[in-house]
Amino acid sequence: MRTFLGATLSGALAALALTATTAFAETDLKFTLDWKFEAPSAPFFIALDEGYFAEEGLNVTIDSGAGSRESIPRVATGAYDMGFGDVNALIKFIEENPEQKVTAVMMAYERPPFAVIGLRSQGITEDPASLEGKTLGAPPPDAAFGQWPAFVEAAGIDTSDITIENVGFPVREPMLAQGQVDAIFGFSFSSVINLKAQGVSEDDIVPIMMGENGLDLYGNVVMVNPGFAEENPDAVKGFLRALIKGYRDTIADPEGAMDHVLERNGVLSKEVEIDRINMAIEQSILTPAVQENGFGDVDMEKLAKTMEWLAISMDVQNPPAPEDVFDPSFLPPKEERMLQ
Repeated sequence: MRTFLGATLSGALAALALTATTAFAETDLKFTLDWKFEAPSAPFFIALDEGYFAEEGLNVTIDSGAGSRESIPRVATGAYDMGFGDVNALIKFIEENPEQKVTAVMMAYERPPFAVIGLRSQGITEDPASLEGKTLGAPPPDAAFGQWPAFVEAAGIDTSDITIENVGFPVREPMLAQGQVDAIFGFSFSSVINLKAQGVSEDDIVPIMMGENGLDLYGNVVMVNPGFAEENPDAVKGFLRALIKGYRDTIADPEGAMDHVLERNGVLSKEVEIDRINMAIEQSILTPAVQENGFGDVDMEKLAKTMEWLAISMDVQNPPAPEDVFDPSFLPPKEERMLQ
């Protein structure tokens, strides 16, 4: 009898231990950013460092990216479970690759930072027409450059005497600073801040914002591989809840948020990155629409309208339905998505 009771007790304790282990098991989640570790990645690192992901039962790994278009196939192929990239490039990818599935689940840049950035000393002004007759440096994978044909139509630019020169990301701002090109394509809060860091006078830098000159689009989104989402819906929901906390903390304390980035990229200047995140918050993250409607969701009518522009800029002839691009079902309620 004593042996039987001992065996029973041992079995019960083993079962209890297994149950406890299962209850606290974390879901591994691989995430790719769109770019290297700079200020805009702070919300992701805050969610990691402050334990917001862990509180949701997630073991998250975050890797740098090579462009806001390049992150999309990483997620679609399953190399990464989730990622960060340009929704406009995502729409084009879905049209061209119907067999490779990837879905947007949270809008991060309600207003994209797409810009053509030039120097007053080289004849560039806030008027898009000032680009006429100039040489523009364009990294081919750059999301802003991807919208150039639509921007040309929206802003009424004559391109007959404009020269487009292919340049790499690392040399984009140096080439502009040295006068080798007259303007460059890029994210405003990346290129403007990089130019300032290289000693270019702020008064000389002119960002021509595409969104302020007729091209009303969305920007970067959090994406998920549908296979991962189907198997781990609670993990996706938990990731978004945690990330919203990261964005909220970033807005509340931009200076403190940069410490999380500098821990991973020690060559950065904290002052420069504070400028960068403040610019991103003002231009793309905490927009009037986000302040009114909460962070992360989209207006499906606006998303559908953007596809008309994408027919021009990216030759999207058979656009997917908006609901096949963006799935809001993983987002928390509006009251949990307010950033202030």
